[in-house]
Amino acid sequence: MKKSFDQIDNAILEALQNHARLSNKELAAQVGLAPSSCLERVRRLQDAGVIRGYRAKVSPEAMGISLQAFVSVRLAQHDREEVEAFRVHVENLEETVSIYHVAGESDFLVHVAVRNAEHLKELALDAFTTRKEVDRIRTSLIYEHVHQPVLPNYALADSLEGES
Repeated sequence: MKKSFDQIDNAILEALQNHARLSNKELAAQVGLAPSSCLERVRRLQDAGVIRGYRAKVSPEAMGISLQAFVSVRLAQHDREEVEAFRVHVENLEETVSIYHVAGESDFLVHVAVRNAEHLKELALDAFTTRKEVDRIRTSLIYEHVHQPVLPNYALADSLEGES
């Protein structure tokens, strides 16, 4: 995919990351392609695994979520089985928004969304501190979450550098 990645592909990806509900006709007009050519490129990007899905942005408050936090987790041991068991456990918690397996003082950062402070306390006690894999947790409340919807495209920059 990298060799055939160009500025039009980049424009398609940027447009879809900003507004995934664009019709093919609107997307084609925005990136300067015929609708049939645009559809072919989008399908190629999907088939190559570059576009992995589409999703709706939903208001946390509308879902009854009034508090979000990062739970930093240091594991007691770092063998593959323990790491995988813990990852699978947190992946299956309904409160988990995202999981980051990281290097440094913590082994995992788990973004959770909960109803309130009491719910967060119960989650920490029941879903984290009771796990044999867990050595220590630290919780950081999220005051504000600003999401960058468009990822930088370093693959395009690398391919353009190779052309010069």
